[in-house]
Amino acid sequence: MNLTESKKTLALSGAALGIVAAALAFFGNPKNMAICIACFIRDTAGAMKLHQAALVQYVRPEIVGIVVGAFFISLITKEYRSTAGSSPMIRFVLGMIMMIGALVFLGCPLRMLIRMSAGDLNAYVALIGFVGGVFTGTAALKKGFSLGRSYESKSVSGYVLPVLLVIVLILSVTTTLMAVSEKGPGSMHAPVLIALVGGLVFGAVSQKCRTCFAGSFRDVILMKNFDLITIIGAFFVVMLIFNIATGGFKLSFDGQPVAHAQHLWNILGMYVVGFAAVLAGGCPLRQMVLAGQGSSDSAVTFLGMFIGAALCHNFGLAGAAAAAATDASPAVAGGPGMAGKAAVIICIAALFVIGFLPGIQREKK
Repeated sequence: MNLTESKKTLALSGAALGIVAAALAFFGNPKNMAICIACFIRDTAGAMKLHQAALVQYVRPEIVGIVVGAFFISLITKEYRSTAGSSPMIRFVLGMIMMIGALVFLGCPLRMLIRMSAGDLNAYVALIGFVGGVFTGTAALKKGFSLGRSYESKSVSGYVLPVLLVIVLILSVTTTLMAVSEKGPGSMHAPVLIALVGGLVFGAVSQKCRTCFAGSFRDVILMKNFDLITIIGAFFVVMLIFNIATGGFKLSFDGQPVAHAQHLWNILGMYVVGFAAVLAGGCPLRQMVLAGQGSSDSAVTFLGMFIGAALCHNFGLAGAAAAAATDASPAVAGGPGMAGKAAVIICIAALFVIGFLPGIQREKK
């Protein structure tokens, strides 16, 4: 079945993705996270002890499921194609940059939408930055930016990431090698089997309907095509209904779980994500789906996000959630520290160099 053949099937696909996200939140994932690519990669990196932030360490089966789900559905529908060779090191850097921007904001574009559906006005502010980043990236494309073509590679090359992720999940379930948070977001999760099945469905549906947050806005800007954004709209509606039904909707800037009201840095963090996603050819979710269907280039971008997550917590780049005052502690405004702010500025400068500097990875005509 071709899920991109009409806006109706795209909307149904978005609704299906929303139902999966709502189910994961219902069964134990943090409600304003549900299924966040950046946060789940960060948690998995922590479980593998690449960072020592004790509150965010857990191998998220959803990450494994998304890649493997895209892998299997692409094999079944004969869309699997093993490719590599399109500026892998630049893609690695773009993956790191996307993760830095996402963790300064406290979420990827998927979580931004989930937070918006829960009434978090900080996420609406961040949307301005994300769309601005996509617009800037699109301008780079119009100027001729390209990471170059990918080339056919041995089929087994595309199997590597799905197999490695399955091994990590098996080790996390059968051994004590992986770290596991005893409190905080890392301790909040759906049962392993439910999380894995949810990830498999999410990855398979995303592969068939070409879900991409950056791509949906890019298509509107470049071609006035609203097809992909239909998926985003349907997902939002399902999550909005879920949040209202479960009492999770609160329209405000303050008092939101795992959020901060440092508006400039919310905007700039998601600006970085949008800009980098367009240059890389897809948002964090899309990179994982492409990796599942055989792109070693997207697998390299995924590894960049993985290392970026570790760097964020090892060097204090990630934003902190705001917290109200208690008898034991004063109020915390949240947001990134000086290191995180500097990292965002450096990332923006790097993106302009990559995207606009003459001669950087332009296709030869």
